[in-house]
Amino acid sequence: MTTKEYSNGEVTIVWEPAKCTHSGVCVRTLPKVYNPKAKPWVTPEFATSQELIDQVAMCPSGALSMKK
Repeated sequence: MTTKEYSNGEVTIVWEPAKCTHSGVCVRTLPKVYNPKAKPWVTPEFATSQELIDQVAMCPSGALSMKK
């Protein structure tokens, strides 16, 4: 399974594209971090580590997880 990782230096977001079915939740919650039109589409430096942790915990599909 393919995964991609995005880090702000404190925490790392792990994204599993095959599981991602609700990216609108991410975009609405943290629009400065998740921009599906940009490359890379996840820019974790635009939120605090706690904001990222809280948002990933709300991922309905399980496509996002965290590494510390």
